[in-house]
Amino acid sequence: MTDHETLRAYSDRIDEYAAVAMTEIQARAMVDFISHLPNGAHILDLGCGPGVHAAAMQAAGLRVTALDPIAEFVEVARARGVDARLGGFDDVTGTDLYDGVWASFSLLHARRADFARHLTALAKALKPGGLLFLGMKLGTGEARDDIGRFYTYYTEPALREHLEDAGLTVLSTETGEGRGLAGTLDPYILIIARG
Repeated sequence: MTDHETLRAYSDRIDEYAAVAMTEIQARAMVDFISHLPNGAHILDLGCGPGVHAAAMQAAGLRVTALDPIAEFVEVARARGVDARLGGFDDVTGTDLYDGVWASFSLLHARRADFARHLTALAKALKPGGLLFLGMKLGTGEARDDIGRFYTYYTEPALREHLEDAGLTVLSTETGEGRGLAGTLDPYILIIARG
């Protein structure tokens, strides 16, 4: 992600964002995701933020590599014991690297023109039969929230089509509404797909 206003919105709120705990719904989704993976699976946490999810996956016995484009988040994640590295969507390269990719509300910051390319790179980076967890806000169009973060919104059918085009098969979905850092109540979808 190279949207500087979005990166700045997160950088300006490092402490606030680092204090946000995993929601019950996210924790349930993570348990479901992990249940489909082999013991000791290697996971990429794409857009790891302060490393809350990566640390939880490590505690569950997974090997996690975490990427985030914000240096302060990488530092916070490392302080939690996470193998966190500075990087973004375009830094996911290679083939058959991961048993799973955890992209929890990170790819919603990708431009629509880049989204399919990013999903294809993630599918390629998965080992055969690997899993992708994708959390996205639902809707249409593109917009900035009240704190300046850029979002691209998709409908569930559009996301399913993108995933299928990338060679991924949707295993499960869950929809709901939740409040993020900006405080607005937004519809979302959690998807688990297999490569």
